[in-house]
Amino acid sequence: MKTYIMVDIEANGPIPGDYSMTSLGAVIIDEKLNKTFKINIKPISKKFDPNRRQFVDETGAVDAKEAMQKFKEWILKNSSGEPVFISDNNGFDWMFVCWYFWHFIEENPLGYNSQNLNSLNKGLNKDLRSKIDLLRKRELTHDALEDAKDNAKIFLELKKNILRKISRC
Repeated sequence: MKTYIMVDIEANGPIPGDYSMTSLGAVIIDEKLNKTFKINIKPISKKFDPNRRQFVDETGAVDAKEAMQKFKEWILKNSSGEPVFISDNNGFDWMFVCWYFWHFIEENPLGYNSQNLNSLNKGLNKDLRSKIDLLRKRELTHDALEDAKDNAKIFLELKKNILRKISRC
């Protein structure tokens, strides 16, 4: 059995290490969407992309090691099977989450793989130009948890309307 975890992050630049993940939101994908996680993270460097600075919310921010330890504990507590990372843009989100896990707590409870919501949508529509944004009920807010929940709702709609086989996972 697998537990799908929709993740969204905010960062103040394009790559981990040189730049910082500033917020992480996650939700277990089930019908209730009530198992959620959100944490703001203190920057690990002084470097930032001026175009992304508006996504930094240091309210209640914790250091990166504490943030990743808390996320790991949440994953272990809320996963009823193998946890599977899924994201709207997993190339970006996974890169930061994986790097932060390995750099700060020297392990990644999500393993070595991630799934991409956009790719799932393109495959189901058999159209590489298909855009996930057309399925959104509202614009992204750049609040990591709210965006993760919105993406989880899209996943559930895809599951309900198109991908009946996924329910066996």
